[in-house]
Amino acid sequence: MDSTIVTVVAALAALVIGIFLGKLIFAKNTQKQVEDAETLSKKIIDDAKILAETLKENKLLEAKEQFAQLKSAHDKDVQQRSQKLVEAENKLKQQQQTFNDKTSALQRQVQENEHLKENLQKQTEVVNIKRAELEKHQEEHIKRLEKVANLSAEEAKAELIELVKEEAKTKAMAHVKDIMEEAKLNATKEAKKIIIQSIQRTAAEQTIENAITVFNLESDEIKGQIIGREGRNIRALEAATGVDLIIDDTPEAIVLSCFDPFRREVARLSLHRLVQDGRIHPARIEEVVEKTKKQLEEQLMEIGERTIIELGVHGLHKDLVRMVGKMRFRSSYGQNLLMHSKETANLCGIMAAELGLGQKVVKLAKRAGLLHDIGKVPDEETELSHALLGAKLAEKAGEHPSIVNAIGAHHDEMEMTYIISPIIQACDAISGARPGARREMMQSYIQRIKDLENLALAYNGVEKAYAIQAGRELRVIVEAEKVTDAESERLSFEIADKIQKEMQYPGQIKVTVIRELRAVNIAR
Repeated sequence: MDSTIVTVVAALAALVIGIFLGKLIFAKNTQKQVEDAETLSKKIIDDAKILAETLKENKLLEAKEQFAQLKSAHDKDVQQRSQKLVEAENKLKQQQQTFNDKTSALQRQVQENEHLKENLQKQTEVVNIKRAELEKHQEEHIKRLEKVANLSAEEAKAELIELVKEEAKTKAMAHVKDIMEEAKLNATKEAKKIIIQSIQRTAAEQTIENAITVFNLESDEIKGQIIGREGRNIRALEAATGVDLIIDDTPEAIVLSCFDPFRREVARLSLHRLVQDGRIHPARIEEVVEKTKKQLEEQLMEIGERTIIELGVHGLHKDLVRMVGKMRFRSSYGQNLLMHSKETANLCGIMAAELGLGQKVVKLAKRAGLLHDIGKVPDEETELSHALLGAKLAEKAGEHPSIVNAIGAHHDEMEMTYIISPIIQACDAISGARPGARREMMQSYIQRIKDLENLALAYNGVEKAYAIQAGRELRVIVEAEKVTDAESERLSFEIADKIQKEMQYPGQIKVTVIRELRAVNIAR
């Protein structure tokens, strides 16, 4: 028992001693760590100070370098501005000097003008004095004349003016006639030579396009198939093509009627394919007509390309090429439009070459001659005339301004501003107005003849007027008692001038005034 207690006491004593020793050892280790930490922090602070000093020095160096660069750039900018100011100052001094010189010259001029003004005033005073003296002498002279002639000055003046007026009018007409005859002798010879050479070197086909096309059939039995049940086939064909089909008692033939040759050609080819195929019904008709239109559109481009190759015209816009091909299916007064345009183009090229205008102008003239009537074949109808519409289409296609002007001015609807414009107008007239080139409607022809005769009958002293040679010549018979020979000359000139200003006609019209005096007596 005692030993156990002793053991416990000894154990407790050992435990207390151990705890005390542990605390002493821990306190000692903690103090060492604190000392080590203070030493380390002091070292870090010293290193940080050194690094801070280094960074401070580097930043100072960078700031100095940047300041030096900015200062250099600023000095350079200041130098450039100073140089510009010096140059501006020198320029201003030069302008000031020039202004001073001009001012001095102006002052000298003003002084000279003042001197001239003084001289002019002196001369004016002298003239006024002499004029007053002259008027006084003139009044005295007029009074003496009035006393001798028993006429007042106004009466004598009126009588003299009438006499001088009649004499001057007669002499003026004679002088105008002499000038015109001389001009014709000199100019007509060369003009005719150029035109004849141009026409001789040009040969164009003449085709007469009618308003109908006759489609021949193998037998009359096919007519029933074309008409269809209750006429549905023929109605479908007319609706698809825009052409009237006339089926009458004419054996083995159908008449296709339409003002547009292109539509007639579509209808003819479509009908030919339908008859060969044998299947004729509305759906098939629409299909065949659509295919035929596409093929004819391709044919238009082929015709246009062949034409421009034949004439040597290059670089034409594809829309204009198509319009040139479309001219093949258009006629004007019975004259095929494509043949007329080709003929006009050749005439323009030859005439420009004969006039010696240069190769470039010759090409432009030929090109304008081909395109001058493209306004007659538009895809959409407009209110513009064909000349102005053609000019608009050519301008849209990027053609040369001279070509645009020539197209728009060939019927005097636009002012001519280029040398080729009158050439195109003349060649268009040559191609369209030559005998046999065009057919004219009988009604308009008769009206033109009547207007021509009535225009001459409106003049005083005209007894009769006759339009002969298909309206190419107008013969005017005047009353010999009312019209003198000199007045006949003037009347012929005035009628020709009025016809030229007020009427539209192909070619030219010759005006012949006939004055005949007949003395008739009867012997009994």
